[in-house]
Amino acid sequence: MALFWARGCRKTFTGTLKIVDDCHETEAKGGRTHWIIVSRGDRQALENLKEARRHCQAYSVAASEIQELDIWSDELGKNVKGREIIFPRGSRILSLPPVPDVLRGYTSNYYLDEFDILSVDVQEEIWKSVYGALRGTRKLYLSSTGKNKGSRFYRIVEQNNDNIWSVHKIDINQAVEQGLPFNIEFERKAMDDPDGWAQEYELQWLDDASAWLSYDLIASCETEIDQTGDNESTIDGYRTYIGWDIARRRDLSVIWVLKKVGDCFVTRQIVRMSGITFKAQRQHFDALVRRYNPQRACIDQTGMGEVIVEQLQDAYGRHHVEGVIFTGAVKQDLATLTKQKFEDRLLRIPSEKDIRDSLHSIKKTMTASGNARFDAERSEATGHGDYFWALALALHAGDVPVTPMEYQLGKVRAQADVLQGFGRSNLRGFEI
Repeated sequence: MALFWARGCRKTFTGTLKIVDDCHETEAKGGRTHWIIVSRGDRQALENLKEARRHCQAYSVAASEIQELDIWSDELGKNVKGREIIFPRGSRILSLPPVPDVLRGYTSNYYLDEFDILSVDVQEEIWKSVYGALRGTRKLYLSSTGKNKGSRFYRIVEQNNDNIWSVHKIDINQAVEQGLPFNIEFERKAMDDPDGWAQEYELQWLDDASAWLSYDLIASCETEIDQTGDNESTIDGYRTYIGWDIARRRDLSVIWVLKKVGDCFVTRQIVRMSGITFKAQRQHFDALVRRYNPQRACIDQTGMGEVIVEQLQDAYGRHHVEGVIFTGAVKQDLATLTKQKFEDRLLRIPSEKDIRDSLHSIKKTMTASGNARFDAERSEATGHGDYFWALALALHAGDVPVTPMEYQLGKVRAQADVLQGFGRSNLRGFEI
């Protein structure tokens, strides 16, 4: 069974309800069964098990509390986290991350939650692991909104020519007609993103042709990341870099912190600000400097960023703070660098919808004069491609940590000296 349902139409509720029903009915007949829910990340896995527990409570079915398990993965060379609930006769619902070699160890029924959010390659590996475990007698449920045109999920729901699969499609209009409490017109206007609305709520498969970063490419660098920065006061042994795309009223102001591990840039923290004063934004930046002691920060100097860049260069020095004016040529250079890091898999970013959609929103178009233009439509959730440009600036800070942007265009990039960071003696920012 495949549920191709719009966002907010209770896919998780329905999928977990069918699983609990199956466990309850099997045990009522004196048997027991086993279900595995494959979720994209740990947060989603926990939500699925919580939803299943709520169904058990509604039925007054005795089931254990959610229990955590450590399961070894040869593929990753470490334990991964699993969770389970157990029924009185031994039926189990187990949630696991999308790690193919872990999934191969179980003969079970499977529920693949938000399957199309996974990259095409990962979908195929999971499919090989899971389908063989069904042994021709087990059940398989899939649910997702649509992301990857041409993916395994796309082929199941759109090219089910032999009716092998029981496919159920419900867009937001059908869901509301069937009783879902949802104000379509209000939510569409509030979202203010025609492409996002068409994809998330109207089940339209969007063409990635004009998107600079495809969803598949973005997903290839996504992972579960703690973005709080609360566990570390400094990053000893690593170089860290900051990119800041500045905004005040209409868009998001985003600061992106990367640490460089070998050749790979790993997201350490993202600070998103909306509608707050420049003084308050500056306080956030200074707090990040105290926490991470970065080697270099690159900041959007265009327009309203002019004064902030001057202040930060005065406080920390021009070799540590570079102001970047967003000309067409500069944006092309930043966009190209960012795409290269994604294609080379030298980047790790959080698995978060707003970030994913912001990165995907950047489109390359050609002007009448034949020049490339990189821009995005505005959205309340993702701003104006603000996450993309903050990330691009952070990558630029780490890729060439000395040579200013204006000296790179059209020239061979200079060899960079290794800097020792901003240094505590340079800190003259606000105290918070």
